[in-house]
Amino acid sequence: MRRILVTSALPYANGPIHLGHLVEYIQTDIWVRFQKLLGHRCIYVCADDTHGTAIMVTARRLGISEEELIARMYESHTRDFADFQIHFDNYGSTHSEENRELCGVVWAALRRAGLIVEKEVAQLFDPVQGTFLADRHVRGTCPRCRAPNQYGDNCDKCGATYSPSELIEPISAFSGVKPEVRTAKHLFVVIERLHDFLEEWTQRSGALQPEVANYLANVFLCEPLRDWDISRPAPYFGFEIPDAPGQYWYVWFDAPIGYMASTLQWCRRQGEDFDRWWRDPETEIHHFIGKDITYFHTLFWPAMLKTAGFCLPRKVHIHGFLTVNGEKMSKSKGTFVEAATYLKHLDPAYLRYYYAAKLGPQIEDIDLNLDEFVTKVNSDLVGNVINLASRLARLCEGKRLALLYPDDNGLFAQAAEQASAIAAAYEACDFNRAMRLVLQLGDRANQYVDRMAPWHLRKDPGKQEELRSVCTVGLNLFRVIALYLAPVLPKIAEKTGELLGKPIQHWDESQTPLLGVTVGQYQPLLSRARREQVEAMIAESREPEEAAEKAEGAASAANSSPAAAAWGKSRSPQEQDTAVSPEDDKPLVAEPLLPEISFDEFAKVDLRVARVLAAEDVPGAQKLLRLTLSLGGENKRTVFAGIKEAYRPEDLVGRLVILVANLAPRKMKFGISEGMILASGEGGKNVFLLSVDEGAKPGQRIH
Repeated sequence: MRRILVTSALPYANGPIHLGHLVEYIQTDIWVRFQKLLGHRCIYVCADDTHGTAIMVTARRLGISEEELIARMYESHTRDFADFQIHFDNYGSTHSEENRELCGVVWAALRRAGLIVEKEVAQLFDPVQGTFLADRHVRGTCPRCRAPNQYGDNCDKCGATYSPSELIEPISAFSGVKPEVRTAKHLFVVIERLHDFLEEWTQRSGALQPEVANYLANVFLCEPLRDWDISRPAPYFGFEIPDAPGQYWYVWFDAPIGYMASTLQWCRRQGEDFDRWWRDPETEIHHFIGKDITYFHTLFWPAMLKTAGFCLPRKVHIHGFLTVNGEKMSKSKGTFVEAATYLKHLDPAYLRYYYAAKLGPQIEDIDLNLDEFVTKVNSDLVGNVINLASRLARLCEGKRLALLYPDDNGLFAQAAEQASAIAAAYEACDFNRAMRLVLQLGDRANQYVDRMAPWHLRKDPGKQEELRSVCTVGLNLFRVIALYLAPVLPKIAEKTGELLGKPIQHWDESQTPLLGVTVGQYQPLLSRARREQVEAMIAESREPEEAAEKAEGAASAANSSPAAAAWGKSRSPQEQDTAVSPEDDKPLVAEPLLPEISFDEFAKVDLRVARVLAAEDVPGAQKLLRLTLSLGGENKRTVFAGIKEAYRPEDLVGRLVILVANLAPRKMKFGISEGMILASGEGGKNVFLLSVDEGAKPGQRIH
């Protein structure tokens, strides 16, 4: 059994969690859940990054103390993480006594090693805010490549590092004024003395992705390393350095030490030995970070750990940024979406799955394409995985599965055999490959169910044992799929355990079928995503351009922890209000509005919620499907619907639709249609069923 300590970069306590942040925390949570499912001893720790000038300035603007600000953000962050099913074994704060204690330990080690020197520094000072500016709070033109709008410490374009005073035409991110240059004493770590160690560790330890190792070798380690400015003068919100009054540890010193402090909190609560987790080489330390903070985690941080005698990271997993619809996140376009806003409109399982399907082991940006998001969730998750459970569990609610596993032509054996390949993909952070392998299992399982057609077996009293066999095979295949997806979709795995009377607890359960259990009452595992939900989320997130640009500039300057993306250009407020797609007016042109009717006339139409029990092709009909609808209890209707080109029959089973229930029956060539379901579109493949949210009950009146 491996002993594994996992961290994600600390979110800055100056703003809420957004979809860009969640790339990293979902990625890490998936990896941790996988390790725990294998039975390894794995803990996941994190904390809020709470120090620095940005916290001080924001608190001043809000008229509250820094402590009150970070307490508010702690509550907000932990709530959002929990709502996205991201589970930490400990979530702390860098403004904790444990962090102060460990900062002292590391600092003393650096002092003993003779690595601390004092220098006079020309630093940029904001005369409006009355404070020195941290590197990330200054923007200007890169002195090396002349790229505009770069941070004060490094350039996103060419990778150069420099001091804020070297920026061309710098401005303060807080006030927008040109900073003044003032001198003050700073403390530095002479990191060049560790050059040989850092070159060895980055190039030959295997802790870094090859592209990261090459980047460090060609950009930083090819020349002497600059001394690292590790302190900031007052006024500054942070920990004052014990042997340097008036000087405070810079946020990038105490933030990574926050990983250790969060571990120490967990150890003291659990009665664990802290040194076993941070000084024992048998412990694997895995950091998950965004590519924007590679420099700090692969040079400064290992230098600190080495000097203080702590374990070095076994692996630093670095991911790219998030774009939305191929562009940088934008508040004016509504694509800068906060976690809390997303949760008002969409299920967190959607985003967890979508990110998993996009994430690979390379440092590549991932794109949240909102059209693909809806399609992928509905086709992969609902149409492939959830549909499998819904089609079968409804047929055998309250019945026991077979005591002996039926002959399935090797389907379960094939699914069990894939455990090692899927596990290897998870281990390598190649979640994209893991999802592809799982979906292939879903395709094979659905083909089996289609071939066996258990909905027909249910109608024949003499074929109930055959029905039991089909359900036993199908539900076991579904359970294996749910197990393989458990790191990504923990709630669905939990509900699967409740449905089949046995919780999913270990990866090896994929090797043995579940027999003789009683199938519980089926509760919907996941509803379909709807485009209108996404549009409502975007609408709520959209801000006017002027306000959005101001907010985005402040956010990008303030966040020194895992950023999702830089900011994109936006349309003007006038364009935002008046821009209309050329397609927007076509439906009304093709089908003009009908004459007005009275409310009494409309009230005569009886619209009811109905659930699709069965959907079948109609022999000889090119466009029709025969639907069996439930209005609750034994009240069923047969409806012929011209939706064959747009929907597969198996995708409709279990879905809630809207039925015109008091429409006179219509005799057709293929039978009698007892109503009509509501849909929009031009016909053919362009048909879109109207539906209601899960939770509505068949037979309910639509008002």
